[in-house]
Amino acid sequence: MLCTHLLQMPTRIPIWAGRSIEFATEDDVHLALHVLYGLHYDGFAKVDDGWEWQPSLLNLRQGLESKFLGSLINDSELYDAEPGCASDEHDVVRRVKRLIGAAGGPSLSSFLIEDGSADHMREFIVHRSIYQRKEADPHTWAIPRLRGRAKSALVRLQVDEYGGGVAGAMHAELFAETMRAFDLDPSPGAYINQVPWVTLATDNLVSLLGLHRRWRGALVGHLAAFEMTSVVPMGRYAQAVRALIGGDVGAEFYDVHVAADVEHEAIAINELIPGLAETDRSALADVPFGVAALMAVEGRFSRHLLNAWARHESSLVHRADAPNTPIDDRLSLLSA
Repeated sequence: MLCTHLLQMPTRIPIWAGRSIEFATEDDVHLALHVLYGLHYDGFAKVDDGWEWQPSLLNLRQGLESKFLGSLINDSELYDAEPGCASDEHDVVRRVKRLIGAAGGPSLSSFLIEDGSADHMREFIVHRSIYQRKEADPHTWAIPRLRGRAKSALVRLQVDEYGGGVAGAMHAELFAETMRAFDLDPSPGAYINQVPWVTLATDNLVSLLGLHRRWRGALVGHLAAFEMTSVVPMGRYAQAVRALIGGDVGAEFYDVHVAADVEHEAIAINELIPGLAETDRSALADVPFGVAALMAVEGRFSRHLLNAWARHESSLVHRADAPNTPIDDRLSLLSA
C-alpha cells in the first residue's frame, strides 16, 4: 500500500513547442532523458548553454521523469520500499540491508570471471561508460542539500571518488584507462547510440535523483547501496581484466574500488544515513526507495546482458535513426 503523501504522477506526456510528443518505447523515453540531463553536465558541442533552463525542455523533461518515476515506484512496491514509508534511522538501515540482501538473480561479475571473453568484457565496459565517465558527479549535487554529519560524510566519500584532488586519479579518469586497455574510445558519450534503454535507465536514475532536491534522501540511498554492494563484484572485474589482458593494465579502476569501498560502506551506514536522520527526517524516509530503485534498474540491466550472451548475441544495439552519429551532431533536434 502506497504512503498517502506519495506525489501524484501526471498521466500524459505534456505538449512541447506546440506539438504533442508521443514516446512509444522505453528507448525513446530514456534516450530523450539522457540528452536532456546532458545539458546539466558539460553540455554538447554547438548547443548554447542557455538551453539548460529552457522552459519548454524542462516541461518535456518533467513529463518524461513522471513516466520514469511511475515505473520505478511500481518496481519499488515489489521491494516494499515505497517513497516516504520508513520511520527512523534504525528502520532505514534495516530496510537498506534487507533490500540489498534480498537482491538475487544471476551475477554479471561471476559470469565475466568464469565464462567471459574479451568481447563480453568490452561490451560490459561500453555499457558502463555511460555512467562511469562521469562517476560521482550526480551524487555531488547532494552536498549543498545536506547538513551536519551527513554533509561531512558525503564529502568524505566524494573526495575519494575524485581521486583526492590528484589529477588523473579520479575514478572517471581511471575508467578511461580501462577503456583504452580494451581499445575503446573514452570520450564521454562515445557509445550512446550503441547502448539499450536498460543501460540508459541506470544512468538516468542517478541523474534524476541528483537534480531534484525532493529526492535527496533517495539519492543517499542510491549512493549507500552502491558503496555496500561493490567490493565483491569489483574484485571479480579486476580479476577478469587481468585474465583477459594478461596484466594489470586497465584493472586499477576496479582495484581502487575494492580498496576504498569497505571504508565507504562503513561511512554510509554509520555516518551518512544517521547524519541524515539528525537533520532531515523527511528525506530519511526516502532512503529505502533509492536502494530499491537501484536494485530494480541494475537487475534489469544484468538480465539484459546475460540473456543476450546466453543466446550468443551482442548486448549492444544500433539505433536505426543514427547508428553511428555522435550525439553532438543530433542535438539540433532539441531546437527543431
